[in-house]
Amino acid sequence: MSKLKIAIQKSGRLYEDSLQLLKDCGIFVNNGKDQLKVSVENFPMEIMYLRNSDIPQYLEDGVVDVAIVGENLLVEKQKNIEIIQKLGFSKCRVSLAIPKEIETDDINYFQGKKIATSYPNTLKSFLQKNNVSADIHIISGSVEIAPNIGLADGICDIVSSGSTLFKNGLRETLTLLKSEAVLAKTSELTNEKKVVLEKFLFRIQAVLRAKNSKYILMNVPNEKISEISNVLPVLKSPTVIPLAEKNWSSIHSVIDEERFWEVIDELKEKGAQDILIIPIDKMVI
Repeated sequence: MSKLKIAIQKSGRLYEDSLQLLKDCGIFVNNGKDQLKVSVENFPMEIMYLRNSDIPQYLEDGVVDVAIVGENLLVEKQKNIEIIQKLGFSKCRVSLAIPKEIETDDINYFQGKKIATSYPNTLKSFLQKNNVSADIHIISGSVEIAPNIGLADGICDIVSSGSTLFKNGLRETLTLLKSEAVLAKTSELTNEKKVVLEKFLFRIQAVLRAKNSKYILMNVPNEKISEISNVLPVLKSPTVIPLAEKNWSSIHSVIDEERFWEVIDELKEKGAQDILIIPIDKMVI
């Protein structure tokens, strides 16, 4: 069977999370930091450790088949690459920021101003959509220092927590793009590699479902089983087990992490007691 070539960052914020995802999918990698190309023994896959900025071009050219890469980078590089799965980690945003003493958040502040950025294509597109004309200065790193040294009136850069902006006397105003790590693929996949990719994607989705869900157990009066079951829509049907105590049962099901406390409150209101929550390792549907 053909090996699927996957690219991940050789260093940086996506590196550790990418390796952890592979591990969660049962794909174990040895000597990743010492080599730029590694074959996986227990899955038909070959891993290539590449510079982050090179990955989109390698994907478009078909040098690699798939890659774990930031969505923001794909948007900036403007390549013909298909995103097949959002991965839920390394979330960030591309935003405009200005010196904190400036009070306005209006986009028109940037009219005729100088903006320093490592994302010129993303910024240019955003300014055009908003009919703003600005002087874009392209900087490869340390964008936050530009206003302090008089190079620019504001910046456009990647933001996670905002602490770097704060340390440099800046504040975030407008968000151009929300981003996270994604699995992207080339358009040059053979049929054999498509089969391998489907297996890999199946594992990823099982891992992501588990991270976004919680296993729940609770004791309920028998007359409340139907009503409480309607609050638990994740699986086809909850498991109902009679208790030793007469007229009581234990219900087992899965709930979404995003609605966790909302669901818990509703279950308690409807009579559920002794609620236990358990993490899920994998979730195959």
